Amino acid sequence: MPSTWLAPAKINLFLHINKRRKDNYHNLQTIFQLLDYCDKLTCTITNNGVIKRTSGNKTVKQDQDLIIKAAKALQQYTGTTLGANLSIVKNIPIGGGLGGGSSDAATTLVALNQLWDTKLTQAQLMKLGLNLGADVPVFIFAQSAWAEGIGNILSPIKTPDHYFLIVFINKHISTKEIFSHYALTISEPQGKIANFSELVNAHNDCLQVAIALEAEISVALKHLNTCYNRIGQARMSGTGSCVFNEFLTEKDALAAAKKVPKKWMSFVTRAINNSPIYNWAVAKR
Repeated sequence: MPSTWLAPAKINLFLHINKRRKDNYHNLQTIFQLLDYCDKLTCTITNNGVIKRTSGNKTVKQDQDLIIKAAKALQQYTGTTLGANLSIVKNIPIGGGLGGGSSDAATTLVALNQLWDTKLTQAQLMKLGLNLGADVPVFIFAQSAWAEGIGNILSPIKTPDHYFLIVFINKHISTKEIFSHYALTISEPQGKIANFSELVNAHNDCLQVAIALEAEISVALKHLNTCYNRIGQARMSGTGSCVFNEFLTEKDALAAAKKVPKKWMSFVTRAINNSPIYNWAVAKR
């Protein structure tokens, strides 16, 4: 029988890049805010050991799809003889800094760990997920979190259940290009979990590089900063190219969404502290 699992989006409430590392990663500080806007993963377990994608994003080759990579990594690590047919319905914009691919991979690991009964702990899944991408562990952590290191040192954080208007300019920015750019800003570590009063106008160290690569981000930010009843200034998530406004009520967010130019994708979503896969991710084995 097929089972359906939700893979939530995230935004970065701020993003400080603290240090370039010798392994080509960067030390950072951020808050990952989970959202109730999700991709949908459907899993059907098979006995033949074959892992395949039955439907999904056709612009990504099957062997490069993170859900396939995640399933094969878990299969190889645990030695299970079971297989799976995997189908993904994409709602989260690709390449927008909302973590959709990483969330899909994390949900695949958590779902198949349950369905295959491979009995890995959350910590083991997070370690396995880190090999797939720096953002995968936070989605297996399954809570909004203060993050350090390369994004894998996580502390749970309770955030207000505010609403967000997300705008995607329909253009993809390469994370690799952002982090290798000579103009990338480096910030001193704050040394502690930031207080929410400091986050309203918090900055993203990747913003100026992202604007240099895609000037339309600046146009979208300027538009969002004209919205009424917003909380603070518009911000960019991750390495772009999605930008967002924060609102106290859904009504205010929806009113702002009506004024977004039709050339951009936009949607209203709510902050959540626990992921839809939280109970399975933290289950004792």
